[in-house]
Amino acid sequence: MWCELSQGNFFDEFQLEGVSPDANEIYLKLAPENLSRALKTANNAKSLKIKLTKKHCPCITLAVELPSLTTSSRVVTHDIPVDVIPRKFWNDFQEPAVPDFDVSINLPSLKIMKNLVDRMKNISNFIVLEANRNGEMNLKIETDLVSVATHFKNLENPPWDGDESQGPSQDRHPETMAEARIDIRKLQQFLAGQQVNPCKAVCNIVSGRIVHFILLHEDVSLQYFIPAVA
Repeated sequence: MWCELSQGNFFDEFQLEGVSPDANEIYLKLAPENLSRALKTANNAKSLKIKLTKKHCPCITLAVELPSLTTSSRVVTHDIPVDVIPRKFWNDFQEPAVPDFDVSINLPSLKIMKNLVDRMKNISNFIVLEANRNGEMNLKIETDLVSVATHFKNLENPPWDGDESQGPSQDRHPETMAEARIDIRKLQQFLAGQQVNPCKAVCNIVSGRIVHFILLHEDVSLQYFIPAVA
């Protein structure tokens, strides 16, 4: 999973001093559940400040100013331990490149897909996701006893302008399906984990290799990669 946020779209004021002017970044590792629990106390906060501090260990410190019935303010502080990742390991955390996919298609309603996959998982551990450049997508399960398929039509195939390496093969016939067989539990986890209603959800398929999802919601971009299985 990959997510990118722009500071300017989320913070009124921010200041960052990285390791050097040409590498003005800091890479941190932390347990997401710790950050999630701390942010829940900020639902009705007047202000929220996030700082990298040095306590007994490096910490992300959240200072949450809460509403008060008196003139004095109430500030709740959370210190979340983090690991600072050395610069030599930064390349391991770069944004993954968009694969040279065979087909790119906009997904139907994620809620509808989730309901379908929740039912299909009781039949098989694997599901075949296939799509073409003619706006068609299928979810299929095949076992020795049963074959189940759900068909979607009139979906959009998003244009990929600019870099030719990030787009479908132009010599591919529009009706030719690209497919990948994936672990249905991983697809279910992807669909069940969506807490936002994305403006657009795109699926890129590299036949027999990988399914790449991109969710776009306002200023947030989420990417998911599910490898294909034989």
